[in-house]
Amino acid sequence: MSTASIGRFRWTVCALLFFATTINYMDRQVIGLLKPTLKDEFGWSDTTFGTINGIFQFFYASGLLIFGAIIDRVGTKVGYAISIIGWSLSAMGHALARATGGFTIARSALGLSEAGNFPSAIKAVAEWFPKKERALATGIFNSGANIGAVVAPIMVPLILAAYGWQMAFIVTGALGFVWLIFWWLMYEIPSRKKGLSKAEYDHIHSDDDEVATAATGSKVPWGKLLSVRQTWAFVFGKFLTDPVWWFYLFWLTGYFHDVFHQDISKVSWPLVIIYSSTTVGSIGGGYFSGYLINKGWPVYKARKTVMFIFALCVVPVVFVGYLSSMWAITALISLAAAAHQAWSANIFTTASDMFPKRAVSSITGIGGMAGSIGGIIFQPAVGMLLDDFTRHSNKTVRYTIICPVCGLAYILGWLIMRAFAPKQTRVQLD
Repeated sequence: MSTASIGRFRWTVCALLFFATTINYMDRQVIGLLKPTLKDEFGWSDTTFGTINGIFQFFYASGLLIFGAIIDRVGTKVGYAISIIGWSLSAMGHALARATGGFTIARSALGLSEAGNFPSAIKAVAEWFPKKERALATGIFNSGANIGAVVAPIMVPLILAAYGWQMAFIVTGALGFVWLIFWWLMYEIPSRKKGLSKAEYDHIHSDDDEVATAATGSKVPWGKLLSVRQTWAFVFGKFLTDPVWWFYLFWLTGYFHDVFHQDISKVSWPLVIIYSSTTVGSIGGGYFSGYLINKGWPVYKARKTVMFIFALCVVPVVFVGYLSSMWAITALISLAAAAHQAWSANIFTTASDMFPKRAVSSITGIGGMAGSIGGIIFQPAVGMLLDDFTRHSNKTVRYTIICPVCGLAYILGWLIMRAFAPKQTRVQLD
């Protein structure tokens, strides 16, 4: 049956998730793009900057647990709305900060409220897509993170040069309220969506024996989720690899400024190239596993094979600290960042592969919390390491230590995930 005869509204849902994720990442990335300006404004060291990011991730981790439970209880539509209202107000609130304390409070509120994005989006994908399309749908909406990361390095320097750093937070924060209008008018679960064709409804549930019949469902206790090995496979995969992406998001502007003297009031083309490449990785990674599944591969085998391939693609970033060419370094980081997003599209989908829909947001929240805990440890450690090397060496050598950690994290994560979930098993929580 052709796509036209089946119906396409599920891809409209995917587009909504894409734009929400784009806004989400624009809001969180502003601090990294303004790092040199904010360091001068508030007198921060790299350790202070890393600590603020660590605090953000602490509240992000807490928010993932909170929103995972909230979304599983109140439903995707209401849960997502609560999240984006909170993070839009928090993003705009950065402009009111007059000292490090006020800035940290705004950052904490942003972390807490932004955490609702991925549990909501992953649950929406589970509600609207059959398993064979979920990795592609996840890759598409997750590429919003990359588009946000591409748009922000172009838009933020222009706003900074024309209006100052405060306006950068206000403009990006206000975008969330525009998205909210479309979300509230258009979204509903398939069983309640007026005008949805029977053909598309049947397609959505074609390879799943679970049908969402209500916006809410019985909450699965975290204790029960933590008692199964598949949860820990997801947890360790996120714990080891999420901090690497946070490093790319928050520290690359400072890296190119320190090492290659990039002017932050102008467009940083290395950053635009790096984050543009991640869009290819995100969509391509989702398409690749879906292609293998359509060819007859078991779901688990397809996901793990694709994740291993992309884990290998990250490894060359270990050599960044030994190169002197800005464009060679840009190429290696681009490959690693694209591979991360391909990995991310598939690891998110393993949650809906292994767990029933009513537990997906909670599992995503637990895994995201684990990734944030990794960031809580990694972000201040990066700041302290950079400050220490600045005192005793030079600004180029100090990144040589960090890159091998980034390059090897995915192989280790893949091995641990395979140890905890060596074969395809659907978790039964009843």
